Amino acid sequence: MINRFEWAFGRYLLAILFIAGTAQKAINPDPAQELLVGFGLPEWLVWPALVFNALAASLLIAGKFLRAIGWALALYCFVTSVFHFVPSDPWQMSIFVKNWALAGGCLILSAASVSRT
Repeated sequence: MINRFEWAFGRYLLAILFIAGTAQKAINPDPAQELLVGFGLPEWLVWPALVFNALAASLLIAGKFLRAIGWALALYCFVTSVFHFVPSDPWQMSIFVKNWALAGGCLILSAASVSRT
């Protein structure tokens, strides 16, 4: 059986990360836009990413659609990890690995959501 406190606290901790991503993109979108442009993508993609981060955080906090949002966040973390695959830069590689770990946590959230319904 899943402990309610752990279940909620874990979701809130994940949500904080995506709230921070929302705030970073809103306050200073330039670094994210430069990253996108560096990969040949349009800089305006930062705005759908901001909306997705905010929506995902809100759903995590509310505890709604957790199976779907767990999968969506896992995919988002896998995709965005590509931007940080820079073997010559230990800091970027730590972000790359962090994104994969977050994807794993989001998949666990999704799987645990099935057992709660």
